[in-house]
Amino acid sequence: MFHIKVPATSANMGPGFDCVGVALELYNELWVEETDGGIDISSADGRDIPKGEKNLIYTTIKGFYDREGLKLPGVKIVQKDSIPMTRGLGSSAACIVGGLLAANAMSGRNYTVDRLALMAAELEGHPDNSNPALMGSMVVSAMHDGEMSRIKINVPENLTFGVLIPNFALSTAESRAVLPKEYTRAQAVFNSSRTGLLIAAMMTGNLEALRVAVDDEIHQPYRKKLIRNYDDIFEKARENGSLAEYLSGAGPTLMTLITDETAEKYEKEMTAFLKTLPDKWELKLLKPDTRGAVIESE
Repeated sequence: MFHIKVPATSANMGPGFDCVGVALELYNELWVEETDGGIDISSADGRDIPKGEKNLIYTTIKGFYDREGLKLPGVKIVQKDSIPMTRGLGSSAACIVGGLLAANAMSGRNYTVDRLALMAAELEGHPDNSNPALMGSMVVSAMHDGEMSRIKINVPENLTFGVLIPNFALSTAESRAVLPKEYTRAQAVFNSSRTGLLIAAMMTGNLEALRVAVDDEIHQPYRKKLIRNYDDIFEKARENGSLAEYLSGAGPTLMTLITDETAEKYEKEMTAFLKTLPDKWELKLLKPDTRGAVIESE
């Protein structure tokens, strides 16, 4: 049996639409083994999960075997999910990455991380969640001619992510449906300049630049309308020490960046404020995960 641990991820990171993401210390775990027949899927913590052929971990494993011309007699999967689904924290990428690692190990193919990363990006549709889930830390990615280039960036050590998770879901399809089909040259320049600034700020530790670096005109102005109290929450976060704020992935989770020195005050004040809102919000203070997905034999 193989034990796999995959981190949550926060994609886009403001202007880095479909190409920049970061791994966080919040994890899904799964235990997988090949069996003589059938599909045996269960939750280790009693969650309601798909337990048949529509389970994303299973479909990823089955798809891997099919592409390799291999037969999957049967499989047993036990899931322990801490990453909330349809909240913009990479739950589907975690399933895909976990499934690929399991299939790679069980089949004996032992493909490199590079090859698995490309498979994951193709299955996910874009690499901004799957690459940090595999590699850890912040990853900048670019697809080109059926290949992929990616660079891992270490987030400044004194930076903490204030993760604001609501009790309502927002599907990627719904969130993408509100986006324009075309953008102006000015919007393209706006986002490319901010994406470069974001990368430079993280690489140099210039945290003061983050306020401008997370600005975006590609997706956040359109998606914010789907999230009640979006502006109110970000305004309150700034009042309590947030250096920058952005929409995590397709949403609805909201991300704030704070220093370790202000984390205690921020947590206290924001927790109290969130209780006054009509929707239920959960606040988690998370550090970046630096290892990425891990697999071991048990």
